[in-house]
Amino acid sequence: MKSAKNILHPEHRALKTAVLVLDDCNTLSFAAAVDPMRAANRLADRPAFDWDYVTATDAPAHLTSGLAVPGIPLARLEGCDLLIVIAGFQLARHATPSLLAGLRRIAASGATIAGIDGGPWLMAEAGLLDGHTATTHWEDLGNFANRFPEIEVLRDRFTLSENRLTSGGAMPAIEMMLQIIAARHGSGFASRVSGLFLYDGAPAPTKPQSRTGLPHRHNALTAKANALMEAALDEPMPLTDIATTLGTSPRTLQQQFRLRLNTTPQDHYLHLRLAEARRLVTDTEMSLMDVAVATGFTSQSSFARAFRTAHGQTARDLRQDHGQPTHH
Repeated sequence: MKSAKNILHPEHRALKTAVLVLDDCNTLSFAAAVDPMRAANRLADRPAFDWDYVTATDAPAHLTSGLAVPGIPLARLEGCDLLIVIAGFQLARHATPSLLAGLRRIAASGATIAGIDGGPWLMAEAGLLDGHTATTHWEDLGNFANRFPEIEVLRDRFTLSENRLTSGGAMPAIEMMLQIIAARHGSGFASRVSGLFLYDGAPAPTKPQSRTGLPHRHNALTAKANALMEAALDEPMPLTDIATTLGTSPRTLQQQFRLRLNTTPQDHYLHLRLAEARRLVTDTEMSLMDVAVATGFTSQSSFARAFRTAHGQTARDLRQDHGQPTHH
């Protein structure tokens, strides 16, 4: 195995990059990897990136949007400095022995390996994240941590661990790419690249991922309360415990939620739990009873009433509409 080269050092040479695109990844994650490189090349006085598209087989990769991306089959990729793995759904199907062997071969050459969205799963399946810190999309963090105990799993937006980079999704992937650009070409140049997208600046990579997508409405207190709620959907924390943990009073918490989000902490918590319940109903094959337990409901009847009130139909009907089997 060759020693890994640190790609996060100042260097004007174009970074030889391979973008491994797998079926069922989303277009935004694909663009998040590619467009910062394109923009950097546009602004630089010399190419900042030299990249090729790579696919799992001879066939083009088909994104969830229907876009087809042709590329070099991974087995024929001779080498690169940076391999970016972009994956989405059907990860078990993609984790073939040949694909995992290909990832290990490129890593053994000393290349830095980066994963976006489902990409960290494939890196982990190949054993490339053992002993590293890593993240993945918030929907999968729990399962990821359970499946790969040798990895220190973080809720960060993206992580850098030696020559391994992992991103939880498309927007953090832009931030990850800007970090690479800043390290190689300076923060001023990275800011110019960011400006092309009207991107106002990346939060710290260690900022936890959020399920709600409402960062501009939260203040520091409601954001911390929201994070506590998201971490305890299966066993909801009493409001008094949340307030105590945050060093404030239940009344202040009530006031801030009303002021910032026009709701109560209790209703916000219920919304988070029922949003997660909807995801589990439509995206997994968990039994409806298990869904209820995973989102903090002590009885099937209370879960059913709350779910129907929130979503306008029963969990059973919603699952059938999405073509998922209903288990009991």
